[in-house]
Amino acid sequence: MSELELTVTRIIAAPREAVFNAWLSPVTLAKFMRTAADGVEAREVTTDAVKGGRFRIVMVTPEREIPHSGTYLEVTPCSRLSFTWESPHSLDDSVVTIDFAEPAPGQTEISLKQVKFRSEEARDGHIRGWTAILDYLDHSLVMA
Repeated sequence: MSELELTVTRIIAAPREAVFNAWLSPVTLAKFMRTAADGVEAREVTTDAVKGGRFRIVMVTPEREIPHSGTYLEVTPCSRLSFTWESPHSLDDSVVTIDFAEPAPGQTEISLKQVKFRSEEARDGHIRGWTAILDYLDHSLVMA
């Protein structure tokens, strides 16, 4: 089932540079890199946001820690991020690509695509997860 993929899009009322940079900052990532489940938060967030650099995000629930990490494959300022996505819920060679566009001044359209899943159920879970993450991103930028 590795040919499965997902795409989640969202328009955020913030400038493209601010939205792009939010994905590179450990402080900002910790604010929005979490799912909709109650009590989930991101801890131990580190980034080395250059091609070949690594990131690590540990999502913590009341019951357990869920590590996520990856390698940056592309970092094109304000335009595109691409990275491997390593987690207990994804295949080792899963890749996330995020494109940033400016449909209107002060707005950013995010198109997030992830490829390679174990099953349709795993893909659908990631759709829910990425949708929640983009909701938290939008909220954290509006509140900034």
